[in-house]
Amino acid sequence: MDVGARLQTIRTLKGLSQRELAKRAGVTNSTISMIEKNSVSPSISSLKKVLAGIPMSLVEFFSLDLEQDAPTQVVYRANELIDISSGAHTVRMRLVGRAHPSRALAFLDETYPPGADTGEEMYAHEGEEAGLVVEGRLELTVGGEVHILEPGDSYYFESSRPHRFRNPFEAPARLISATTPANF
Repeated sequence: MDVGARLQTIRTLKGLSQRELAKRAGVTNSTISMIEKNSVSPSISSLKKVLAGIPMSLVEFFSLDLEQDAPTQVVYRANELIDISSGAHTVRMRLVGRAHPSRALAFLDETYPPGADTGEEMYAHEGEEAGLVVEGRLELTVGGEVHILEPGDSYYFESSRPHRFRNPFEAPARLISATTPANF
């Protein structure tokens, strides 16, 4: 998926200049320009920050073209999960329930390749987060505490606490998670 072209199209549809979006998001004009030109692949936290200036969630950003009048889907096959990852060589996030019209939570299947990180900057927002590591090991930082999670380990915390996920290990890590609200 072309994150840069998608951002440019949505920004234009919302009637925002690069300068206005940068100001709203608290980033530089060149950051918006580089993302739109695909000169850089933004981290998840960076893309969330930019999208907050629209305002728009990651889920909305990656699923904007979905039909609103479709009947509510109940079962989602593996090939129907929508990839909401923000770039190459980063965390892979696949959303379950993309067609649900009044989704209250984001339910994700996440894969962290070795070296993957949600971003240097800790992220905080309203809501709650929970997850379960199903493969590999993952480093979770919440506030000032760093936790190493292994298969079967889980977490649950208020999302208003600054947090970050990282895989400093040699094997990929897979995580099943849920976040509220759905626009995380």
